[in-house]
Amino acid sequence: MPTSSKAPADPFDARLVRKLADILTETGLSEIEVEQGELKIRVAKTLTAAPVQQVLAAPAPVAAAPVAASAPASGSAAEAAPAVAAGDAVKSPMVGTVYLQPNPGAPAFVKVGDTVEAGQTLFIVEAMKTMNPIPAPRGGKIVQILVEDAQPVEFGEPLAIIE
Repeated sequence: MPTSSKAPADPFDARLVRKLADILTETGLSEIEVEQGELKIRVAKTLTAAPVQQVLAAPAPVAAAPVAASAPASGSAAEAAPAVAAGDAVKSPMVGTVYLQPNPGAPAFVKVGDTVEAGQTLFIVEAMKTMNPIPAPRGGKIVQILVEDAQPVEFGEPLAIIE
Protein backbone atom coordinates (compact mmCIF):
# COMPACT_ATOMS: atom_id res chain seq x y z
CA MET A 1 0.00 0.00 0.00
CA PRO A 2 1.69 3.28 -1.05
CA THR A 3 2.18 5.88 1.61
CA SER A 4 2.04 9.64 1.41
CA SER A 5 4.74 11.79 2.95
CA LYS A 6 2.00 13.83 4.66
CA ALA A 7 0.44 11.03 6.73
CA PRO A 8 1.84 7.80 8.16
CA ALA A 9 0.67 4.58 6.53
CA ASP A 10 -0.59 3.30 9.87
CA PRO A 11 -1.48 5.98 12.47
CA PHE A 12 -1.54 3.24 15.12
CA ASP A 13 1.99 2.80 16.50
CA ALA A 14 2.14 -0.53 18.31
CA ARG A 15 5.65 0.25 19.62
CA LEU A 16 4.36 3.40 21.30
CA VAL A 17 1.48 1.49 22.91
CA ARG A 18 3.90 -1.17 24.20
CA LYS A 19 6.22 1.52 25.55
CA LEU A 20 3.29 3.24 27.33
CA ALA A 21 2.19 -0.12 28.78
CA ASP A 22 5.73 -0.67 30.07
CA ILE A 23 5.65 2.78 31.70
CA LEU A 24 2.35 1.86 33.43
CA THR A 25 3.90 -1.32 34.79
CA GLU A 26 7.13 0.35 35.91
CA THR A 27 5.43 3.26 37.66
CA GLY A 28 2.38 1.51 39.10
CA LEU A 29 0.03 3.93 37.33
CA SER A 30 -3.34 2.73 36.07
CA GLU A 31 -3.68 5.02 33.06
CA ILE A 32 -1.54 7.13 30.71
CA GLU A 33 -2.48 9.27 27.72
CA VAL A 34 -0.30 10.96 25.06
CA GLU A 35 -1.05 13.20 22.11
CA GLN A 36 1.12 13.73 19.05
CA GLY A 37 -0.52 16.05 16.55
CA GLU A 38 -3.96 14.62 15.83
CA LEU A 39 -3.03 11.18 17.17
CA LYS A 40 -4.20 10.56 20.74
CA ILE A 41 -3.40 7.28 22.54
CA ARG A 42 -4.75 6.30 25.96
CA VAL A 43 -3.54 3.13 27.67
CA ALA A 44 -5.27 1.99 30.85
CA LYS A 45 -5.23 -1.12 32.97
CA THR A 46 -7.92 -2.44 35.27
CA LEU A 47 -7.03 -2.35 38.94
CA THR A 48 -7.62 -5.53 40.90
CA ALA A 49 -8.47 -6.01 44.55
CA ALA A 50 -4.73 -6.13 45.34
CA PRO A 51 -3.18 -3.41 43.16
CA VAL A 52 0.56 -2.90 42.84
CA GLN A 53 1.53 -0.81 45.81
CA GLN A 54 3.17 2.52 45.16
CA VAL A 55 5.18 4.23 47.86
CA LEU A 56 4.21 7.88 48.18
CA ALA A 57 5.94 10.37 50.41
CA ALA A 58 3.21 11.78 52.60
CA PRO A 59 3.24 13.75 55.81
CA ALA A 60 2.54 11.80 58.98
CA PRO A 61 -1.18 11.57 59.69
CA VAL A 62 -2.49 14.13 62.15
CA ALA A 63 -5.36 13.40 64.50
CA ALA A 64 -8.34 15.51 63.51
CA ALA A 65 -10.38 17.13 66.25
CA PRO A 66 -14.16 16.85 65.98
CA VAL A 67 -15.65 19.89 64.25
CA ALA A 68 -19.12 21.09 65.07
CA ALA A 69 -21.30 21.49 61.99
CA SER A 70 -22.54 25.03 61.60
CA ALA A 71 -24.63 26.84 59.02
CA PRO A 72 -22.47 28.70 56.51
CA ALA A 73 -22.84 32.48 56.50
CA SER A 74 -23.58 32.70 52.78
CA GLY A 75 -25.66 29.50 52.63
CA SER A 76 -23.21 27.83 50.22
CA ALA A 77 -22.73 24.11 50.85
CA ALA A 78 -19.21 24.33 49.38
CA GLU A 79 -18.17 26.67 52.19
CA ALA A 80 -19.50 24.43 54.98
CA ALA A 81 -16.85 22.24 56.60
CA PRO A 82 -18.12 18.69 57.12
CA ALA A 83 -18.14 17.32 60.65
CA VAL A 84 -15.02 15.17 61.02
CA ALA A 85 -14.91 12.10 63.25
CA ALA A 86 -12.01 11.51 65.63
CA GLY A 87 -9.21 9.46 64.08
CA ASP A 88 -6.43 9.86 61.53
CA ALA A 89 -7.26 11.86 58.41
CA VAL A 90 -6.14 10.50 55.04
CA LYS A 91 -5.23 13.65 53.12
CA SER A 92 -4.86 14.25 49.42
CA PRO A 93 -1.16 14.46 48.48
CA MET A 94 -2.00 16.61 45.43
CA VAL A 95 -4.53 18.82 43.69
CA GLY A 96 -6.79 16.84 41.37
CA THR A 97 -10.05 14.93 41.06
CA VAL A 98 -10.74 12.11 43.51
CA TYR A 99 -12.38 8.86 42.42
CA LEU A 100 -13.82 6.34 44.87
CA GLN A 101 -13.62 3.33 42.52
CA PRO A 102 -11.10 2.07 39.93
CA ASN A 103 -13.46 2.70 36.97
CA PRO A 104 -17.03 3.88 36.46
CA GLY A 105 -19.57 1.28 37.57
CA ALA A 106 -17.01 -0.69 39.62
CA PRO A 107 -17.41 -1.13 43.38
CA ALA A 108 -15.76 1.52 45.57
CA PHE A 109 -12.26 0.77 46.88
CA VAL A 110 -13.60 1.17 50.43
CA LYS A 111 -16.77 2.15 52.23
CA VAL A 112 -17.53 3.32 55.76
CA GLY A 113 -17.07 0.43 58.18
CA ASP A 114 -14.41 -1.39 56.10
CA THR A 115 -11.21 -2.48 57.81
CA VAL A 116 -8.14 -1.58 55.76
CA GLU A 117 -4.46 -2.44 55.89
CA ALA A 118 -1.55 -0.02 55.58
CA GLY A 119 -0.81 0.55 51.89
CA GLN A 120 -4.24 -0.57 50.66
CA THR A 121 -5.62 1.70 47.92
CA LEU A 122 -8.45 3.86 49.26
CA PHE A 123 -8.96 6.31 46.37
CA ILE A 124 -7.47 7.49 43.10
CA VAL A 125 -6.61 11.14 42.53
CA GLU A 126 -6.35 12.15 38.89
CA ALA A 127 -3.83 14.93 38.36
CA MET A 128 -2.72 16.04 34.89
CA LYS A 129 -4.43 13.01 33.32
CA THR A 130 -2.46 10.63 35.55
CA MET A 131 -4.27 8.32 37.95
CA ASN A 132 -2.51 8.22 41.34
CA PRO A 133 -3.53 5.59 43.90
CA ILE A 134 -3.94 6.94 47.44
CA PRO A 135 -2.90 4.27 49.95
CA ALA A 136 -3.99 3.92 53.57
CA PRO A 137 -1.22 5.39 55.77
CA ARG A 138 -1.97 2.75 58.40
CA GLY A 139 -4.36 -0.08 59.12
CA GLY A 140 -7.70 0.57 60.77
CA LYS A 141 -11.40 1.05 60.23
CA ILE A 142 -12.85 3.61 57.79
CA VAL A 143 -15.18 5.70 59.96
CA GLN A 144 -15.90 8.52 57.52
CA ILE A 145 -15.44 9.30 53.83
CA LEU A 146 -15.33 13.07 53.39
CA VAL A 147 -15.44 13.33 49.58
CA GLU A 148 -17.81 12.45 46.76
CA ASP A 149 -16.83 10.60 43.59
CA ALA A 150 -15.31 12.85 40.87
CA GLN A 151 -14.97 15.75 43.32
CA PRO A 152 -12.09 18.22 42.89
CA VAL A 153 -9.68 18.12 45.86
CA GLU A 154 -6.88 20.35 47.08
CA PHE A 155 -3.46 19.40 48.44
CA GLY A 156 -3.81 18.37 52.08
CA GLU A 157 -7.62 18.12 51.94
CA PRO A 158 -8.95 15.31 54.17
CA LEU A 159 -10.44 12.46 52.13
CA ALA A 160 -11.32 9.93 54.84
CA ILE A 161 -10.91 9.19 58.53
CA ILE A 162 -9.29 5.95 59.74
CA GLU A 163 -9.84 4.94 63.35
